[in-house]
Amino acid sequence: MPLPLPKPIEDYFTADSTNGADVAKCFTVDAVVIDEKRTHTGRDAIAAWKSEASAKYDYVSEPIAIDDRGDKLIVTAHLTGDFPGSPVDLRYAFTLSGDAIARLEIVP
Repeated sequence: MPLPLPKPIEDYFTADSTNGADVAKCFTVDAVVIDEKRTHTGRDAIAAWKSEASAKYDYVSEPIAIDDRGDKLIVTAHLTGDFPGSPVDLRYAFTLSGDAIARLEIVP
């Protein structure tokens, strides 16, 4: 049974298996993503970040837990693929703004 997630987060994980443009649509215009100690600001930068990651690695991400921290939602996802250290559980710290993601930080 899939983990119930707020719609913007569900949309993000669904788009994660498609392309950078689809992922970027899940975010506010001025959203920020922090991944691998790099910051990506705005939809164009987020689309480029996702496209670069998808070109580099083939992976599947499955959300396995969610923790509501009030100002952010922490989703733990199990990733498997052809990247160094696979498989790994990552924490996605989402900050939502209405029906979109305003900030995302991904950490091990």
